[in-house]
Amino acid sequence: MEKNKTAPATIDAYIAACPTGVRSMLQTLRETIHAAAPQAVEKISYQMPTFHQEGNLVHFALHKNHIGFYPAPSGIEAFQADLARYAASKGAVRFPFDEPLPLALVTRIVQYRLAENLAKAAGKRAKKRA
Repeated sequence: MEKNKTAPATIDAYIAACPTGVRSMLQTLRETIHAAAPQAVEKISYQMPTFHQEGNLVHFALHKNHIGFYPAPSGIEAFQADLARYAASKGAVRFPFDEPLPLALVTRIVQYRLAENLAKAAGKRAKKRA
């Protein structure tokens, strides 16, 4: 994304500020995440597109040579074998521009993170009632 003095306020604005050649990839990633977690709220957090439901689910961001996908460390650990072909760190995966996005894998990771967040929220509610 081009460096602006102010961060975009919406995911639409974030994608619109990106170079034309990668906008469709970002929009496809956004749609895939939304389909996997249809009730998640879109927002900008840490200056990145973020999906939130009972906590942050995933973030993504445009970088010079890749799209960063941030499903939290638990999302990386749970799908470590599937993500082995991508450069990854504790909480991030790099999807290179010259390869198709692994949309089925993204869907599974988002669904995993959603189940994780829902279970955590249910546990917190149960504690409050006890």
